[in-house]
Amino acid sequence: MSTANPRTMTIRRPGSAVRSPEGISNAPFWVEMLLDSEIDGENTAMRATLDPGTVTHWHTHPRGQLLYVLSGVSVVQREGEPVEEVRTGDAIWFAPDELHWHGATADSPFGYLSIQGFEKGRFVDWSEETQP
Repeated sequence: MSTANPRTMTIRRPGSAVRSPEGISNAPFWVEMLLDSEIDGENTAMRATLDPGTVTHWHTHPRGQLLYVLSGVSVVQREGEPVEEVRTGDAIWFAPDELHWHGATADSPFGYLSIQGFEKGRFVDWSEETQP
């Protein structure tokens, strides 16, 4: 049976963070799933905390991704464009299937909230390592 978003109000308390899987960043980071659906069209959401210098590999999201910077200073880049610096309170939208990466600057941790839709068995497609 597939995991679906809750059908009633649900409160998730902090404390269920786990280390990110290997092969998606240059160093592990903390990930806490807030919505964890496996139903097409539903959203997944997570809170992540990256140590200074930690960056994700290039990746896409089939239904796009909204990043909201909770803390720190980050860098983001979409394919073919310059690296952009973002800070606490900034919201970044990556369009469906837009190749991009994001991560912490060398001297600041990066905390963010990420929301992305689930489609055809996935919410992210990982690619090659980032060379910022």
